[in-house]
Amino acid sequence: PGDTSVLAGLYGPAEAKVSKELPDRAALEVLLRPKVGLPGVLERSREQLLRQTCEAVVLGVLHPRTAISLVLQVLSDAGSLLSCCLNAACMALLDAGLPLTALFCGVTCALQPDGTILLDPTARQEQEARAILTFAIASSERKVLMATTKGSCSVEEMQQCLAAAQRAATTIFQFYRNSVRRRYSK
Repeated sequence: PGDTSVLAGLYGPAEAKVSKELPDRAALEVLLRPKVGLPGVLERSREQLLRQTCEAVVLGVLHPRTAISLVLQVLSDAGSLLSCCLNAACMALLDAGLPLTALFCGVTCALQPDGTILLDPTARQEQEARAILTFAIASSERKVLMATTKGSCSVEEMQQCLAAAQRAATTIFQFYRNSVRRRYSK
């Protein structure tokens, strides 16, 4: 979204270390690297959200006792970083050919002080917003896989943001289809 960009690399399924090996499914590891410096608490929190979202759709039971590593490198952050990371993660999983139950996408909504909803806000719009809501939406039936908020909003405002995110997800899934079609039609 906008000028925010994230580079995603997926490695695996490969042999897992004995300490990380899961007997019934693949162990999924997500690493989020900031543009500069070392990962901090915020990156670890986002890694956990990304890992839980990916685990919800990856059919890890088809690859027991293996490890899958997803590395996300932030190239530029101009706002809506978590949703950009979610979209990059989904495209990496799709490109690697891992079996998935559904695709997913990330959509960030900024709730302005006057109550208007902005999709994919810039960093400045995020600072001015009363609340920032990020959703991971599954392609099947537009179900919510993950939701996180920063700031305060009412239940009605959250439902309005969710409805806007679900409508925006249609455009993102169309972008996925076009990207895959371009890549594999060569």
